[in-house]
Amino acid sequence: MKRLAEADIARLLALAYRPETLAESEHQVAAYATVWQRAAVLLPLIRQRREWHLLFIRRADRLAHHQGEVAFPGGACQPAETPEQTALREAEEEIGLPAPEVRLLGRLQDIVTSTAYRVTPVVGVIPWPYPVRLSPAEVARIFTVPLPWLARRGNWHTTPYDPGDGRDPFEVVVYRPYEGEVLWGASARIVHNFLLALGWLPAERASGEKTANGDQPLRPA
Repeated sequence: MKRLAEADIARLLALAYRPETLAESEHQVAAYATVWQRAAVLLPLIRQRREWHLLFIRRADRLAHHQGEVAFPGGACQPAETPEQTALREAEEEIGLPAPEVRLLGRLQDIVTSTAYRVTPVVGVIPWPYPVRLSPAEVARIFTVPLPWLARRGNWHTTPYDPGDGRDPFEVVVYRPYEGEVLWGASARIVHNFLLALGWLPAERASGEKTANGDQPLRPA
């Protein structure tokens, strides 16, 4: 895996991004709904021990939806907000990270979720270590995972998932536990789209293997 500087990551994101389009793998799941709530998440990148890591949150158990799941800081867009503004606002609310501390590098293709959200992932570098302040109502824990570990084929697999709403089961990506935490579903799809944009995902993921939502590979549209 090639060592990437911030400028390299920004360039690769710009090359992969197609405004207002979905990643190819999202077209099947998008067909079941006609109205989507816009949302955004921040992919916080940190440099630690000379390699890139992503910072994740574990959502609080008291939340109404997706409680206890591994995710990125983020949420629904407010009227007239850009995805960047949403991602930065939510990161400050959830982990106490002020917007000026984030160096934004670019966007990934939107994904859609089974809860009718269309999510724009925004990538940004944050200082580390940093005195984060967790919102206990929303976040139970934060942790970081090295990008090379996330890209390594032996650390994830696909498995059928039944959404329980009349749709056929589809394949989802599930990672091995890391520090006791399991990354899967929409957040894992976002991670794979990021790794593909960087050219870090194993070749079979870009050449027809079943992916997180069914029949098409996770690659930018």
